[in-house]
Amino acid sequence: MNDLKIVLDTNALLVCISRNSKFRLIFDKFLDGYFELLVSTEILNEYVEKLQEKANSFVANNISEVLINAQNVVLVNVYYNWNIISDDPDDNKFIDCAVAADANFIVSNDRHFNILKKIDFPKINVITIEEFMQILQNQ
Repeated sequence: MNDLKIVLDTNALLVCISRNSKFRLIFDKFLDGYFELLVSTEILNEYVEKLQEKANSFVANNISEVLINAQNVVLVNVYYNWNIISDDPDDNKFIDCAVAADANFIVSNDRHFNILKKIDFPKINVITIEEFMQILQNQ
């Protein structure tokens, strides 16, 4: 397994699971164990909730089973809440997870994460879904 540790924003997960998605490489590389996916219970719950909304319970259950049983998913216990994003406080769970697990980066196209580029501490790298695709394609 690669030493790459990432946190996937929910929208990033949603756009990469369809077999027809142009971002499917992300999910395929995940299934191949290319990177560690860092999640908290809060993140997992949001994944399932959004999958049920966007797809259905069957898809949500299948994907959550894959995530729960994958060797390269790391369940992170978050002991501190940074509360960095005030515009959308729900996004803070991804930051808290990334800091707690020393992630290489958060993968997200959500503009709320842009605030991380302006702060020095805690230092968290955020890359877009397209930038992560580039990293995976160059391997």
